[in-house]
Amino acid sequence: MPSLPPGPRSTLLTSFAVMREPLGAMTRARDQFGDPFTLPLAHGKLVLTADPRLAREIFAIQDVELFDTFGSTTLVPLFGQHSLLLMAGEPHRRERKLLLPPFHGERMRAFSETMAEAARRAIAAVAPDQEFLALDLGLRISLDVIVRAVYGVEEGALVERHTQAIVAMLDAALPIFNAAEIFQRAPFGLGPWARFLRRSDDVDRLLYEQIDRVRDRAGERDDILSMMLSARYEDGSRMTDRDIRDELRTLLIAGHETTATTFASALEELHRPENAHVLARVHDELAQAPDAPEELARLPYLGAVIDETLRLHPVVEMVLRRLRRPWRLGDYELPAGTAVGVALPLVHQRADLYPDPTRFHPQRMLDRKPGASEFVPFGGGIRRCLGAALSLHELRIALAVTLRAATLDLREPGPVPIVRRRVTLGPQTGVRMRRVE
Repeated sequence: MPSLPPGPRSTLLTSFAVMREPLGAMTRARDQFGDPFTLPLAHGKLVLTADPRLAREIFAIQDVELFDTFGSTTLVPLFGQHSLLLMAGEPHRRERKLLLPPFHGERMRAFSETMAEAARRAIAAVAPDQEFLALDLGLRISLDVIVRAVYGVEEGALVERHTQAIVAMLDAALPIFNAAEIFQRAPFGLGPWARFLRRSDDVDRLLYEQIDRVRDRAGERDDILSMMLSARYEDGSRMTDRDIRDELRTLLIAGHETTATTFASALEELHRPENAHVLARVHDELAQAPDAPEELARLPYLGAVIDETLRLHPVVEMVLRRLRRPWRLGDYELPAGTAVGVALPLVHQRADLYPDPTRFHPQRMLDRKPGASEFVPFGGGIRRCLGAALSLHELRIALAVTLRAATLDLREPGPVPIVRRRVTLGPQTGVRMRRVE
């Protein structure tokens, strides 16, 4: 029995292609070598599949000790050693169990008005006839929600301080930092990495101040930071301030840009001439909906628009696990140390699951609910994205509020290419738009 599926031979060329053009690199490998296929990367051998049956096998694994994280060493300076994203085995199970309650879907209602107000402030700052980037608009909304609902910052001037520090840090976080540790060097305290570390320290200083500020009142508050401060592990112990800092940074870096890019892609799709009927149907649904933000989040067709956007525009290209011991995937006995994962865009582009797969057609999400291994924008199994409910709730409310508040015009001549942006994928131009009124 072969140990690895076929794939390209050159580690250097494949690593460069995946970093520069991940969707194209995966598509070419699948088309040439079949499914599953192997990508030789600088971090090690990577086996990918877009077959829902094999994806189901990966997501169904409940053995927390089978998998390690993939490529975590380059991400530690960004997220922190204690980030849930970088944990594996029993520590991951323990941390996920502790953090799950604050992200339960029912909890999202407490943040609904905060999300709606963030969207109102952001679109109100765009003047009639002004051109803007949909991605920038989404980033402003998402960052406002994180600072207020996740960090629990209330005073306006302090919100602005956090916002400015976070934007400066994210602007300094170059995508190449994630490629290899060699790019995380600061000779003589100079260079891009040194600049990122300084701005990262500014963010941390504000985070620790906020932790101290809310600690004594955590039991009376409903922001996520306060819930973390109040949470207890099974043995009764609490998270340390450093652990909380790492999880807050994870929510910021992993959640801020991912939500914003989906928001921008949804606006792009809705305002394409060929999708005018979709936008009209969304407006009809909104016209009949109540004003309460939590009710907007329940609108079925609006939800289908978000789901179809996530299908066509996934914000990550793959979800990965590194094997701690040999494991069989289909016809292959994969050796320990191999990374195995699901190629999300390739799953979402399967014509057998989604007829006419390149077409933006939200109704398909209402006609047939995709299976858990067929629609995977947030991954699956025991490592499914913890913030999925928060992100979906925010996206629905932000999109509804924006479309109610303004008439927009798309200023892109054609589909916007998807490129790597820090740790996620996103629209290359940011999606240029204009507020009509």
